[in-house]
Amino acid sequence: MIPAAPVPALPSALLEALAFDEKGLIPAIAQQHDTGEVLMVAWMNREAIEETVATGRVCYWSRSRKALWRKGETSGQVQALVELRLDCDGDCLLLLVDQTGVACHTGRRSCFFRALRDGKLETIAEVVSDPGELYGRISPLTQPSPTRGEG
Repeated sequence: MIPAAPVPALPSALLEALAFDEKGLIPAIAQQHDTGEVLMVAWMNREAIEETVATGRVCYWSRSRKALWRKGETSGQVQALVELRLDCDGDCLLLLVDQTGVACHTGRRSCFFRALRDGKLETIAEVVSDPGELYGRISPLTQPSPTRGEG
């Protein structure tokens, strides 16, 4: 087994500007760099940010798995980092990315596929890639649950 190359340290100016929460996490919003489309929100820790900056491929922290989550490692729907931005307080990241395919595990381009309209939740974006084909299994979240306001 070939050892992994060391990941270069983050610039101290960036580290000093980041305000991680008590779990060492910071929310990250992924936005398509050329259209402005908001794709998803996830979490990053220092290691995920270091890997993302070093490789140019977006890596998040999975809170459920408690492990690094390299976007697209299962589905092939990767995010290439174009630019990393911080908000004014340093407690949220904006990742301008070049998204390959869909960003959402439901097979939609964006995780923000429902909107409140006239007091009801409406699906405003259809599935464009079968989650079963992307992940080798069927996702229970492909269709919004009636208990969450749709039905």
